[in-house]
Amino acid sequence: MASRPRTLPAAAAPVLLGTGLAVGRGGFAPLPALAALVGALLIQVGTNLANDYYDHLRGGDTPDRIGPLRVTQAGLIPPETVRNGAYLVLGLALLVGLYLVGVGGVPVVIIGLASLVCAVAYTGGPFPLAYHGLGDLFVFLFFGLVAVGGTYWVQALDFGPEVLLAGAGMGALNTAILVVNNLRDLETDAQAGKRTLSVRLGPSGTRFEFLFLVVMGFLAPVVGVLFYRWTPWVFLALGALPLLVGPLRTVASHDGRKDPASLIPALGRTAQAAGVYGLLLGLGLALG
Repeated sequence: MASRPRTLPAAAAPVLLGTGLAVGRGGFAPLPALAALVGALLIQVGTNLANDYYDHLRGGDTPDRIGPLRVTQAGLIPPETVRNGAYLVLGLALLVGLYLVGVGGVPVVIIGLASLVCAVAYTGGPFPLAYHGLGDLFVFLFFGLVAVGGTYWVQALDFGPEVLLAGAGMGALNTAILVVNNLRDLETDAQAGKRTLSVRLGPSGTRFEFLFLVVMGFLAPVVGVLFYRWTPWVFLALGALPLLVGPLRTVASHDGRKDPASLIPALGRTAQAAGVYGLLLGLGLALG
């Protein structure tokens, strides 16, 4: 429960996308690809455990919060156990990263250390990113640009603007998951002093951000075809769009006065859409 397995597709999708890009460019390397996937999943679980601990410590998780149960706040697991579990899992991710450093060199050192630090700094440390409205930027960078680009690098040992384009599309949809989550928690976050971007923007600004991110995600394959000679197979990614019809309607009608629990199905659908998007866009790039 504390590891939040339903969040793992958001970590796996960028790796699948980066691997698809490597396959399409003739740079596929199975062991680095597998290591990148394992590392990404471990960092996601470690981040979830750290969030569970630090949100409880800072008072961000209150009994009034709507959504999945947080084990520390609910008293199901002692706080120190959750904290130690987070560091243990992130330590395992570091071991995986050592292998990838041998494959990819200095860029992997930078990516790996930044990922581990930000996994804790998302809600912990002297300047928790999520509490200062930087959570959205964190997700866009690390679950988009960094995850896709890093996965491609450790296989092809190459980089370019089209890798950033693929990462931006993936990052946009993964960030959209966080936006729905923060819109649901807007009122309780504000009361707890957690100044997420949704708290700063308010319901109307958050609704616009969600729409903008969805449009950005599905523009990525169009731009790739027009400017980087991507194969039309990348339009397979549009297969994720039907999953977002419901969330778009739900978010568009949520004005802050509706029951926050009404956003829970939209959150699940958005997460599914992001996972399907990464899989299908990666498949399209591989077929090209």
